[in-house]
Amino acid sequence: MAANPDWPFYAAIGGLVALVLWLLARPNRTADRLSVLAETQTRMTAHLTYLADAQTASERRMAEALERRLGAVGHGLSTALAEGAETTAATLGALQERLNTIDRAQDKMAALSGDLLSLQDILANKQASGDFGEIQLYEILRGALPGDAIRWQATLSTGVRADALLMLPEPQGPLAIDAKFPLEPYEAMVSLGRAPGKSKERADAERKFRAAIKTHIKAISEKYILPGETAPGALMFLPAEAIYAELHARFPDLVREAFGANVWIVSPTTAMATLTTLAAVLRDARVQAHAQDIRREIGLLGLEIERIAARTEGLEKHLLKATEEAAALSRASARAKKRGIRLDTLDFDGPPQALAGE
Repeated sequence: MAANPDWPFYAAIGGLVALVLWLLARPNRTADRLSVLAETQTRMTAHLTYLADAQTASERRMAEALERRLGAVGHGLSTALAEGAETTAATLGALQERLNTIDRAQDKMAALSGDLLSLQDILANKQASGDFGEIQLYEILRGALPGDAIRWQATLSTGVRADALLMLPEPQGPLAIDAKFPLEPYEAMVSLGRAPGKSKERADAERKFRAAIKTHIKAISEKYILPGETAPGALMFLPAEAIYAELHARFPDLVREAFGANVWIVSPTTAMATLTTLAAVLRDARVQAHAQDIRREIGLLGLEIERIAARTEGLEKHLLKATEEAAALSRASARAKKRGIRLDTLDFDGPPQALAGE
């Protein structure tokens, strides 16, 4: 338990009271009493001064301790506020980055939606859909065949212009490709196929689609198959695999009818396979067309090889002779070296004789 800081004061008061009572009990010694009272007062004053100083020091210590405590609390509060601010700033930064990512994703989705709408507009427009099919066909043909095997927008003797004409060798002749597939009946049929309760409309759309395909097959057969001028068949290019699958799955009779009319239906994928086969045919035809040139070049190549062999044989003989001459020169050099040693050492004992190796 902490001691009471005011206990000296109370003790002094108690002593003073006791002293006064003692003096009052001795009335005959007034001077002594006054002297004692003065001394007591002096002691009381000194003690009160001491108490005041002690009180001041205690208050100063309390103020310093309070100041330190407040400083520590303020420092801790400042640190906590700074850490909280950094954490908040980091959280807000991450949130802003996520918002930016969402904004970019929304922009991409908007752009993609615009592209899809543009594609839908292209497919809805007859002229634009024809151009779209021609662009696809152009890219496929350019990647599969050499440039001199294709004639773009070729005009036939009848004045009809084909989207592309493949210059196949005889007896086939040029093969026409048409890319103007009627997409409107197909789109109408597909849209009604997803609508419930419209069986009559779907049947009518299928009938119109069938009629459009028949008309298109007939037009290709009449326009692009010309005896003596073109190949005995033509290609009908479909701009999408879905249309190709729809025809073979639900309208196989149309596929058979087209085949009977020598109109071969191809999609982007099957067109690439067909063109790969045609490219092999073109290569074989070119090899056959230049067979005489190839034989002549092979014969000339054989003559050059014979000349190279003869020159190689002569070079081998020269090299062999040069090797023998080099060996003889080496032996003569060795003999000359030995004679030089004899001259240097003045070794002339005995009759002159040929050195070993001469």
